[in-house]
Amino acid sequence: MEKWPLGVFTSIDAGLGVRLEVAHELGVPTIQIHAPHPSTRTKEQADRFLGRLKDYGITLTAVFGGFDGESYADIPTTQKTVGLVPPETRAARTAEMQEIADFARVLGCDVVALHLGFIPHERSDPLYRGAVEVTQRICDHCRGLDQALHLETGQETAKGLLAFIGDVGRDNLFANFDPANMILYGSGEPIEAVRRLGKYVRSVHCKDGRWSDQPGETFGQETPLGEGDVGMENFLRALDEIGYTGPLTIEREIPQEPERQKAEIGRALGLLADLKQRLAS
Repeated sequence: MEKWPLGVFTSIDAGLGVRLEVAHELGVPTIQIHAPHPSTRTKEQADRFLGRLKDYGITLTAVFGGFDGESYADIPTTQKTVGLVPPETRAARTAEMQEIADFARVLGCDVVALHLGFIPHERSDPLYRGAVEVTQRICDHCRGLDQALHLETGQETAKGLLAFIGDVGRDNLFANFDPANMILYGSGEPIEAVRRLGKYVRSVHCKDGRWSDQPGETFGQETPLGEGDVGMENFLRALDEIGYTGPLTIEREIPQEPERQKAEIGRALGLLADLKQRLAS
């Protein structure tokens, strides 16, 4: 596969990504996909999906987990409802994440990913130990399937994520780096963060956003790629510095406006293609 193949985040019947048909119309060679609902995580559905990917000439690079009851309405709600950190839903979601990894294996995909949730800053916090243990459990399950687990960046600083990865102590644990999330959550300057995470960055989202006037307390604003505070040329230069050559997967989370979503992703593809050409010259 070429360096930095372009891609988009897609969905079948769950998640905020574009439909597979849209990915095909946009002409991208790679996709990530949000795991479908449990009722459609079947061998028959997998075979049908793989047939369409083959017809479209698209490669699946990651399957993202997500769970009922998650809400990104605001930062406090996200902290209470998202991922595997909240103890009330942890057991059921752990089992479902393992099922998602099993489904990804049926799809022939060796990367699963998710928002783990808000990892406490203090190692002495009981939730921290619980987050470490559940991540170890998921990593061990993925190891048995020859898969890596990628944690989406955003809710924690790069320094905090590095410390957490070290405490988990599994060699198949990496990061899906989303520069806009660092801005939206107020968790750090993304270019500095990608350099700090370095070798752990194994997949990325190309997404943009503007800082909140109260970083860390209220969400920033997602924007079309190139119109926010990330600085996409600097982002690609940083990826080059750390030796990242994998897909550049565009994520634009406005499924309620499908035509606008498609148009803005199309412009994002053009922007990334131009930047790739510029940086290669």
